[in-house]
Amino acid sequence: MNTTYGRNLRTTVFGQSHSAAIGCTIEGLPAGEAVDLERLAAFMARRAPGGHLATQRKEPDAPEILCGLLEGVTCGAPLAAVIRNTNQRSQDYKAIADLPRPSHADLPAQVRYQGHQDVRGGGAFSGRLTAPLTLAGGIALQILERRGIRIAAHLLSVSEVEDRPLNPMGESAAELEKRLTRELPVLTDEAAEAMAQTIALARKAGDSVGATIECIVEGLPCGLGGPLFEGVDGRIAFGLFGIPGVKGVDFGAGFAAARMKGSENNDPWEVSTEAPGARPLTNNAGGIAGGITTGAPLLFRIAMKPTPSIALAQKTISLGKGADAELGVRGRHDPCIALRAVPVVEATAALAVLDVLLEPPAVMPEALTRLWGSEALRLGAMERLGECTKKNKD
Repeated sequence: MNTTYGRNLRTTVFGQSHSAAIGCTIEGLPAGEAVDLERLAAFMARRAPGGHLATQRKEPDAPEILCGLLEGVTCGAPLAAVIRNTNQRSQDYKAIADLPRPSHADLPAQVRYQGHQDVRGGGAFSGRLTAPLTLAGGIALQILERRGIRIAAHLLSVSEVEDRPLNPMGESAAELEKRLTRELPVLTDEAAEAMAQTIALARKAGDSVGATIECIVEGLPCGLGGPLFEGVDGRIAFGLFGIPGVKGVDFGAGFAAARMKGSENNDPWEVSTEAPGARPLTNNAGGIAGGITTGAPLLFRIAMKPTPSIALAQKTISLGKGADAELGVRGRHDPCIALRAVPVVEATAALAVLDVLLEPPAVMPEALTRLWGSEALRLGAMERLGECTKKNKD
């Protein structure tokens, strides 16, 4: 079971929904980076359970940093953190050991792990594992913010209710901050009210609803990434599909581009008046062309399925009897999992972007220079490395 994400910044998530704790280790964090633990806790609180539109499992999701920080600053060693599980009700899951839940991993996991998997709360397949992912991504977000890179997501739709889309050429900081003051993380008051009603009705009916989340990354320079399997979009998508419930990812115009003409979908170039070089006039590409950033905001969306754990009776099978059966899932579940997934998407994007920025570049764009230090410092370090290598050979 591989639970590690990233190449240069390697995040490993561990634990199960009903184990004593869940957590993560992060290797490759640059040394000397301050981590504001209060801000990190506030970011994680956006994902935490509770509230009338989410699961009633109440846990503070308070991270315990075990190592990797010295007086609030990264020291270059791997960072390890745990989050204690404090409000489990494992008895709610006794039935699913025999009655696999529809659209859950229960039956495939039974075959894959020969009955040894932890079925309580979904075990390693649970959305609970997005808490340490959010922890790791929250640290990455703080590092990126100091480099002028901002990441923000919102609920674009819940069932048939839609929020206004993000401006593909960028959003104001005030607008993005305002979405966090509403009951739901959306850009308009009307969407917040209508989505809340839709989620509440689904919960009352013992059902659930799906949703889409849209995310923007601003401040990335042109020239990051590469073709084929070096693509920034591919690396982000790989992480996003690790979030339980994600069923689709698209960038820029996405699937709508399949209905366009080239003259409609192409992003013309113009000479930039803000920085040396060129910039695209439009952003149907979502900030990426050939796997490489264009300098425009990186824009993507994910589709999340409805929560499969619903109270309504559904057909399943009894593993013990080898016969058809019926199951109504009991326990505490989100009627719309996307509501709490918005910060998880931001965190995953942050881990991917920081991972790309930590790639030793052939050309040093401005944002990479800020990350690695001054050009003189970088060249000095390379010179010292060369001297050390020569001495070792001698």
